[in-house]
Amino acid sequence: MFLNLLAGFLEDSRVVATLLRSAGHRVTALDLAAAGANRKRLDELNSISDYYEPLIEFMTSLVTGEKVILVAHSLGGVSVSVAMERFPQKISVGVFVAALMPGPDLNLPTVLQELHQRSPGASMDTQYTFDRGPNNPPTSVIFGPEYLAAKLYQLSPPEDLMLATMLMRPINGENLLKKITVTKEKYGTIRRVYIVCDKDNVLDEDFQRWMIKNNLTDEVKVILGSDHMPMFCKPLELCAYLQEIVESYS
Repeated sequence: MFLNLLAGFLEDSRVVATLLRSAGHRVTALDLAAAGANRKRLDELNSISDYYEPLIEFMTSLVTGEKVILVAHSLGGVSVSVAMERFPQKISVGVFVAALMPGPDLNLPTVLQELHQRSPGASMDTQYTFDRGPNNPPTSVIFGPEYLAAKLYQLSPPEDLMLATMLMRPINGENLLKKITVTKEKYGTIRRVYIVCDKDNVLDEDFQRWMIKNNLTDEVKVILGSDHMPMFCKPLELCAYLQEIVESYS
C-alpha cells in the first residue's frame, strides 16, 4: 500500500517518511504549491486549483487499480478532502492528523468560523497582508516566532522550532476561504480515520472532537502528550498508528 504524507503549511515529513520506509512501506511526501519545499511563490498562484496542483498531479499519475492512503496534517486536511472528492476510486482511506476536516454536512467556512470563535485574539505576532484592502480577507498570513513557539511547537524539540522559524513562508489567506464542496456520493464513500493530538494549542482537542462529532469518522485515535506537530513531538507514536491503519485498511 502506498502512503502519501501531505504537509499542512510548513512542516517536514521526512522523519515520519523515513520511519515508515524502514518498516517496508512505500511512502511519498508532498508539499502543496508555495508551501514547504515547493519552489512556487505565493504570487504565482492564480486560483485554489494551483495550490492543490502537486497533489492532483500525484493522484492523476497513479496507475489504474492502484490505491493510496492519504495522510493530512493541519491545513492539508482541506486538500485531502478535495482529492477524496475527485479520486474516490484511488483512495483506500483518508487520515486526518490534527487536521481541518470539512465534510458533506460540515462546510469549510463553518469549520473556520468555529475555530475562530474558539481562539479569538490568539494571533500574537502573526503578520497579515491585505493586498485587496482592509475590508477584504487577508491575502497572506505568516506566523511569527512567538506564535510558533507557543501554539505549534511548545512540546517539540527546540531544533525543530528553530528550523520552522527559519523556513516559515506565507500562507494564502484567500485560498482558505474558498468554497470546498465534498459529497456523500464521492468523499462520503471513503473510510476516514482521525488522529487527535491532545495538547494541540492551534486546533485544541475539543475543536478536533467537535469536527469528528459533526463529520463522523470510521475510527478515532489519540496521541497523548502531542502538540500540533506530532511528526516532531511524537514521531514513533504517529508512525505506529499509521502502520496500524495500513494493516487495517489495505
